[in-house]
Amino acid sequence: MRDELLNESLFFGLDHARSAIAEWADDYNNFRPHSSLGYQTPAVYAGTIAATGSNAAQDESYAFPPVATNAPFGVSENAGPLIAAG
Repeated sequence: MRDELLNESLFFGLDHARSAIAEWADDYNNFRPHSSLGYQTPAVYAGTIAATGSNAAQDESYAFPPVATNAPFGVSENAGPLIAAG
């Protein structure tokens, strides 16, 4: 958005900015195919997900790889901060 709209536009007021952003978002979500979505628009892809009951996060072809590995065995994900006894 920044490169395609915000850096390229001169807005003449808040209403003009809101209108331009809404128009850009509509185009981006409903008319532009995205390679990361199999060259579908986000709206079509979301409709496919909803219609099939699929979970996009579990679909390996569209999900980003995890940033970190799972916690080692015996380490709780809900562990609070360590407090030194003293």
